[in-house]
Amino acid sequence: MTNPTSNTLPKSPIVLIQNPKSGHCHKVSLFMALNAIPFTTVEPDMAKGEHKSERFSSLNVFKQVPVITDGDVTLADSNAILVYLIHAYADSDYWLGRNAKEKALIQRWLSVSAGELAKGPAAARLEYVFGATIHVPTVLATSETLLANMEAHLENTVSAFLVGEHVTAADIAMYSYIAHAPEGGISLSKFPLINAWINAVESLDNFVPMPASDIAPARNTSPHS
Repeated sequence: MTNPTSNTLPKSPIVLIQNPKSGHCHKVSLFMALNAIPFTTVEPDMAKGEHKSERFSSLNVFKQVPVITDGDVTLADSNAILVYLIHAYADSDYWLGRNAKEKALIQRWLSVSAGELAKGPAAARLEYVFGATIHVPTVLATSETLLANMEAHLENTVSAFLVGEHVTAADIAMYSYIAHAPEGGISLSKFPLINAWINAVESLDNFVPMPASDIAPARNTSPHS
């Protein structure tokens, strides 16, 4: 499947400050790869707290990655970066919707990616991959509800993608942490449509994967068990 790209390119490669195993960062690098937007990466030593330094806080007061610099533009937050890149260097109608309904539905999934996805599968993965402390029952219940709702949504879509007949920003925002959910012990075995959706995203021209981490032991995600 071919994705429409803009003839507009940055004057010099965009600098992406990232952790390569962060799904928030991968969503940005994946979008740029799919749209042939040139970029380079910088990887602060987060284990040593480099991202909390005064120099880094001048780029992002929240001291989080990803951050991009594009000429005189410095921008943090993966969804904000995604929207910026779409409007600056891609077909915004294709990626963000061609009508009011599509735009609203795509925005809904961007909100889910910053809410239920971040508090569910992404948080579960944080524990195993980065050693973070989480409240396991809440994270597992959130993950189960999200995956069940996503599977039900995909039953009623017109294609393998979340909104409309082709990939959109909704899919890019959701993909990385869903596809890597097993690294947090969140099994996807009960969700055939989600697995088909993952395959559809991974079949896109110029798709680039996020570096894999070990698959964690499957957790019992059912809040009623």
